[in-house]
Amino acid sequence: MPELTVEIPESKTSYPLKIEKGLLNHIGSELLKVFKGTKIAVITDETVHQHYGNKAVEELESAGYAVQCIVLPPGEQTKAFQTMPDIYSRLIEFGLTRSDLIVALGGGVIGDIAGFAAASYLRGISFIQVPTTLLAQVDSSVGGKVGVDLPEGKNLVGAFYHPKLVLIDPLVLETLTDEAFADGMAEVIKYGCIKDRELFDRLMDLSSREQVMQQIEWVIETCCTLKKQVVQTDEKDTGERMLLNFGHTLGHAIEAYYHYEDYSHGQGVAIGMVELTRIAEAEKKTEAGTTEALIFLLKQHQLPTELKKPEDYSEILPYIKKDKKNLEGHLTIIILDSIGKARRVHSDLTFFKSLTTGGTSS
Repeated sequence: MPELTVEIPESKTSYPLKIEKGLLNHIGSELLKVFKGTKIAVITDETVHQHYGNKAVEELESAGYAVQCIVLPPGEQTKAFQTMPDIYSRLIEFGLTRSDLIVALGGGVIGDIAGFAAASYLRGISFIQVPTTLLAQVDSSVGGKVGVDLPEGKNLVGAFYHPKLVLIDPLVLETLTDEAFADGMAEVIKYGCIKDRELFDRLMDLSSREQVMQQIEWVIETCCTLKKQVVQTDEKDTGERMLLNFGHTLGHAIEAYYHYEDYSHGQGVAIGMVELTRIAEAEKKTEAGTTEALIFLLKQHQLPTELKKPEDYSEILPYIKKDKKNLEGHLTIIILDSIGKARRVHSDLTFFKSLTTGGTSS
């Protein structure tokens, strides 16, 4: 079983990350290694609960824990600040104390909202991540970013709050829809773009979901290793960690503008990566041919590479001003020098001007 250790020197935090097929089937015994309390609140959504909720609860109860399952509606709309009071009330009714535990069983939305509940309830209780989507397994479950969305934008309220443990079972990916699997591939491709040319090139040879699944443990371990290396050097997202936001600044704006309905996170990020690279390449800041290679790989993994209605960009771009990475009046944008090598540049909305003038249409 691949096992990584995430170590954050700045906050003196360390936690294990385990990757193993079938790991969900012995979640109880894994938790006994790190948690000696009595009560566990499992936060999940209706879709995940249908597939894995009862199994997880049974395993935890068999390990001797008292378990309460909080089941939320699926989708990004659930990751809203107004969802929190009901979660807090459920935790209070269950009698959860600071010596107890929250388990986030689900994708990125559940991981973010359950983690934020753990960070803020009673000023902080322990939690673990059990990610059930490819996106969460390769990215959002690692690194301690938790939070919720506001109507004005995505992830505008949150905290840096690390789990005690991350348990990754690749077998749960078998129940994902093709769209949800493709969502995760957007993040996998992102890692290849910013840090690992070899990963990018190997993904070129994996032309289907089935082929990716044959290499899934290697894919997950590679991405998690890259993520932990970056997080360990820059926990609070003020320097190197910003590279992980490649495509996200525009992607988040697209998601928010369409009220998290028309484009999923992975789809928004895919479009964001392409548009930023197209602009940077046109300005000769990115190696020629990079955009073409990126578009090819994204399409190969069933991801969009352009907005259906480019005329909407004039209304989408103002959302970027609210981006949490807007520091001291400057917007930090991640661009590629070439595949596998990224850097930060400081700019403003003029960087995206061509999107509203038709200069980047394909």
